[in-house]
Amino acid sequence: MLVVVMVMAVCGCSGVGGSLAPPASGRLPAVDVNRVPRDRVMDGGTLRWPLPEFPSQWNFHHVNGTTGAVEHVIQGVLPYLMRPDEKAVPHPVPEYLRSAKLKRTRRGQTVVYRLNPRATWSDGRPIGYADFVAQAHALSGRNPRYEVSTVTGYQRIKRIERGANDHVVKVTFDGTYADWRSLFSPLYPAVAYSDPRTFNTGWVNRLPVTAGPFKLQGIDRTAKTVTVVRDPAWWGAPAKLDRIVYRALDTRAMPGAFANHEIDVMDVGLDAGALRRVQGVPGAAVRRAGGPDWRNLTLNAASPTLSDVRVRRAVMLGIDRRVLARADLAGLGVPVQMLGNHFYVNTQVGYRDNSGILGSYDPNRARTLLDEAGWTLHGKYRAKAGRTLALRFVVPSGVAISKREAELTRVLLERIGVRVDIESVPDDDVLYRYVVPGNFDIVAFSWLGTSFPVSPMRAVFARPQGDRVRQNYSRVGTAAIDAAMDRAIAEVDPSRIHVLVNRTDRLIWRQASVLPLYQRPQLVAVRADLANLGACGFFEPAYQDIGFTNQHA
Repeated sequence: MLVVVMVMAVCGCSGVGGSLAPPASGRLPAVDVNRVPRDRVMDGGTLRWPLPEFPSQWNFHHVNGTTGAVEHVIQGVLPYLMRPDEKAVPHPVPEYLRSAKLKRTRRGQTVVYRLNPRATWSDGRPIGYADFVAQAHALSGRNPRYEVSTVTGYQRIKRIERGANDHVVKVTFDGTYADWRSLFSPLYPAVAYSDPRTFNTGWVNRLPVTAGPFKLQGIDRTAKTVTVVRDPAWWGAPAKLDRIVYRALDTRAMPGAFANHEIDVMDVGLDAGALRRVQGVPGAAVRRAGGPDWRNLTLNAASPTLSDVRVRRAVMLGIDRRVLARADLAGLGVPVQMLGNHFYVNTQVGYRDNSGILGSYDPNRARTLLDEAGWTLHGKYRAKAGRTLALRFVVPSGVAISKREAELTRVLLERIGVRVDIESVPDDDVLYRYVVPGNFDIVAFSWLGTSFPVSPMRAVFARPQGDRVRQNYSRVGTAAIDAAMDRAIAEVDPSRIHVLVNRTDRLIWRQASVLPLYQRPQLVAVRADLANLGACGFFEPAYQDIGFTNQHA
């Protein structure tokens, strides 16, 4: 599944501090995490890690749980069977998974998972067969009462069989599925997914069961903190840190909190002012890498105004993407390069710019399309059947970049007769009260990319089924797009996958529902002695190895 990032995105967070000049190579590195061997990392200390919002739903596979803030926490307390390196190649995590072997069959494929027999949940139950069965069933889409964020991959599972013991699990797919390594990460205990009610509500404001180097100490909803501590029952190498304290913090307050040593890591995001401020903090460093995530404007095709594809295309043609990108990236010392793909970022193998005319700025063509759609100019703005052509651009109040994007969009679209009303809402509300229920016309955010660029995006572009949109916040799709995505997902030849994905992408561009802007750089301020955490790109760190090289309280 894909993680939506409304405010910030840190793998952990981002080595070199200093100037705003671009790197000498002209490209950001793939990863920058201050790699330090475990024997050189201090034992003990507290890492204070801010979150852009305070989650209430801790079931990552729930439609309201698939966020970056949730993932930051659960990566240290729940099983991830596969963990990608900086090249986006996934590898088994030995503490959970000894091996996973794929076998092609005449009608599909099977995968045999051999789990680490020492792996157990905090309630004493072994991690094994029952957990696979429960998760596959809940996320299959067969029972609509499970409010899942995506069924991609899981709906292709035909059966799950127990091997010689509960630690050997055989998963048989109905057809081929190239991204099978993306499944069961994170893995939840069977008791959490046993029935729809438990799935939907059992992890609201609680993490009842864990299985990682850290365990939950407590959730303080008043202070908006989540504290995890080293778990002595962890069977792997013990966590270096004593604890991690996650604290929900307004992004506007983060630079000050970092300068005052109230937090130890901070995603600078695209805030040049924040970057200048944190660079002046003694004992700090800014880690830099090319991010896997990408900025976009999502249009709500279910709204009366944008239900006409001609209007959506006109809006895209009326927005000069380069103006938004230059404004967003100004002062960060990174190149401005537009993104022309909904699946791959610019630095990935397989990337092609499929934007065509809709990726260009063409206000004259936009005006023609609006005329054809019946929206005629009446004074400053267009109208139809007595209604003004007006769009609500919803922005999180604490995110300056979103507000700037909205203001620039308002100026640009005014030139073609479209009025943009900017609605500023609380950061904690923007996803759950506006984006998910479709209470907007335009919204800007970043999709956090993964090592699996094909299958997670199916939930974003698949046709909604009634009121179930999953992550398709634009609420539109076609049978042709669904079929094209399915063909790409079923393909196992990498070169052929690239061809099929780009063919799908061209269909999505014509649909005019999501306007990609640019690949987002990762710029993260950290304490200079923070080890094995930083600007990760596609890399996912082992939380037990995170720590400091000098003593921290």
